[in-house]
Amino acid sequence: MTSPQPKARSTGRTLARIFAWLALLVVVLAAALAVFILTFDWNRAKPWVNEKVSEAIGRPFAIEGDLKVGWRAPAGETGWRAWVPWPRFSATQIEVANPDWAKAPHFATLDEIDFEVMVLPLIARDIVIPAINLVNPSVDVERLADGRNNWTFKLPASSGPSTWKLDLHDITFAKGNLAVSDQQTKTDVQIAVDLLGHGIPIGAVMQQQEAASRSGSAQVIGAAGARRLAQQAQAQQASEAAAVSAASAASGASGSSTGDAASQTGAASEAGSAATGSSTATTATAVTATAASGAQPAGSPGEPFYAIGWTLKGTYNKTPVSGTGKLGGVLALQDPRRPFPVQADVRAGDMHIALVGTLTDPAHLAAVDLRLWLQGASMAHLYNLTGVTLPETPPYATEGRFVGAFHPGASEFRYENFTGRVGGSDLNGTLAYVQRAPRPLLKGDLVSNLLQFSDLAPIVGADSSSSKAKRGDTVKQPADRVIPVEPFRTDRWSAIDADVTFTGRHIVKQGSLPISDLYTHVVMTDGVLALDPLRFGVAGGTLATRLTLDGSGVPLKARGTVEARHLKLKQLFPNFQTMQSALGEVNGDASLSATGNSPAALAATSNGEVKALVTQGTISRLLMEAAGLNVANVVYEKLFGSRDVEINCAAADFVATNGVLDPRVFALDTNDAVIDIDGPIDLRDESLDLKIHPHTKGFRVFSLRSPLYAKGTFKNPHVGVDATALALRGGAMVGLGLINPFAALIPLIAPSNNKPLPCAELMAQMREHPVAPPPGQKMRASPEAAKPAATRTDKTGSTGTGTGSKTVRPPAAQTDLSTLYKGS
Repeated sequence: MTSPQPKARSTGRTLARIFAWLALLVVVLAAALAVFILTFDWNRAKPWVNEKVSEAIGRPFAIEGDLKVGWRAPAGETGWRAWVPWPRFSATQIEVANPDWAKAPHFATLDEIDFEVMVLPLIARDIVIPAINLVNPSVDVERLADGRNNWTFKLPASSGPSTWKLDLHDITFAKGNLAVSDQQTKTDVQIAVDLLGHGIPIGAVMQQQEAASRSGSAQVIGAAGARRLAQQAQAQQASEAAAVSAASAASGASGSSTGDAASQTGAASEAGSAATGSSTATTATAVTATAASGAQPAGSPGEPFYAIGWTLKGTYNKTPVSGTGKLGGVLALQDPRRPFPVQADVRAGDMHIALVGTLTDPAHLAAVDLRLWLQGASMAHLYNLTGVTLPETPPYATEGRFVGAFHPGASEFRYENFTGRVGGSDLNGTLAYVQRAPRPLLKGDLVSNLLQFSDLAPIVGADSSSSKAKRGDTVKQPADRVIPVEPFRTDRWSAIDADVTFTGRHIVKQGSLPISDLYTHVVMTDGVLALDPLRFGVAGGTLATRLTLDGSGVPLKARGTVEARHLKLKQLFPNFQTMQSALGEVNGDASLSATGNSPAALAATSNGEVKALVTQGTISRLLMEAAGLNVANVVYEKLFGSRDVEINCAAADFVATNGVLDPRVFALDTNDAVIDIDGPIDLRDESLDLKIHPHTKGFRVFSLRSPLYAKGTFKNPHVGVDATALALRGGAMVGLGLINPFAALIPLIAPSNNKPLPCAELMAQMREHPVAPPPGQKMRASPEAAKPAATRTDKTGSTGTGTGSKTVRPPAAQTDLSTLYKGS
């Protein structure tokens, strides 16, 4: 029986030959492919590549230079994988066209692009590219006013998700350029980017920017202001660091986990976790807050690094813009778990803006956490850059923490626990910007611990010409006018709503101005600005205003009330020696309405009533005698001192009609004299035409009792004696002197006028709450109509019961202010 061994041996040899030929075929094919790749002129494939890419992006694409494919030994591979070469693709002079409406011909250009592809992952449909190198990339970004843009490509419709997956490890480039032209935001800038060469930790950049920004503050607010700002900021940072440490200690004591501790640390700084809503953002918050406080050294583990630098130049909203900055690595944008570092130092017009911090999930702009520095000539100039309406101010510098969360149509940002200097005043607090429909909202609470009263002047255009020049104001205040003529910028009031409180705890005043503190609540809704209230501490009392300015139409419509309560006479005139013995109080009310787009225009169209009353007061006898020109008594008081007299009543009741203030009552009654004042105060041309009539109580010798006058303008008033009345007295003295020398004394003798003012009637009248018509309507009330009969004057200035009132004062709400007049 024969054995089957030879047949098996023959089959094995056959299979071996087959496998050998197959292996040889693979080697030959691989060698042929390698020879083909190495020797084939790939430029012949450019038309096909250009066509396919153009179809894919819906935009002309062209490789104008060479297209090459080569092989390279894999970098970093070991073992048998090191024997599998990677193909390397390169192309030069690449162009991607713009739409035909764009200004620039190309959306993007590249001098060269080259990259390698790992071969083995292709088996699993993974395209793994270790790195892409870009040489001089240049991108043009454009958007028209109608919303058309050149970065949206018409990609072909996909039949389903791709089975291929792209894995890009790194992008490198030497230099690049980005041009941005956006008609919607009025942006036209050029940005140059370059690699930094080595990573820079965020802590080091924070320290550099802090030093640079504080140096810049000295140029804006002066060296002394910059030093005070640095002290304020250091105190604030120490407080924040203490809060973070306290939160961490509390977390450790409770035995919480590391994640919980991080969350509590973010909560200690309020908006960090609130703005981000994620543990990732909380981590970014902790990094930035710790770096800002200097508690973490530069380059510590886990600290974000900067890899790219950039410079910018151009215009934004017609404002010149220039600046520099840094960014993290390009691929860091793809990792939502990694805080992406950003830094910028930008000048826009007279504004200087600097920031250092991180973005969370930058690809989707989830949240931002920055240290922010702002400097400029006036906060109102921030409107052109941010769209936030702020008042005119002196030069300012601020720094603080800026946090926020991006949500479509409902983003919210907070400039949190910032500190600053505005002119010679400090400013601290938190402001929040809330995106909402139909207008965004600015809300917050601001505090000034030491407020220079002069720093409030730019808000209403009452600052000096040099101050206006610094903040770029071209409206000149007329030399002969006191009331500011600078118009309100009502066109900005409809851009944003506001709900902000401001407290000036201590006011540094100029001269003898008796103002001690300030509080106001600013509310702006759809172009209507309300100060409810605007309250000052004045002379030991309060001066409270409730003012509404409706800027939604033209002209602006205004109406408001003023309440003066318990103003001490002695404190009202601290440098007036004759008033230091005055113990009374001033109380008053006013109600006015007006139209016009500036303080001067509002004053010139004002209608309403103004009332003031002095109660339970005493006043220097010397002052009263001097007012009555009683020469003998003035000399006597000068030689032997002064005595006090009680004020029976002192009242002022004005009616304003189209900018003219006419007194219904303007009188003072004491035990020694009655002084009555009449005549108009014209706010339209800021002129005075007042006559002061003194009436002596008791017998006076050597009295030149004659009317006084106060004329001229607010800027240049003139006070003197009625020359006509005084000349008549002098003529009478001379005439009688010719008859009898002793008779010449008769004109200088003032007989007693014991008829007092009707104080009770005045009190009753003053208790009527002042009223004002709607803005733009005339106040129809005669100054003489409501004047007590005993104080009405005819055209010659004499007292009488005169009649002839043409109109009747509109009925006013009766308010019982008896407690006020009792000094409560």
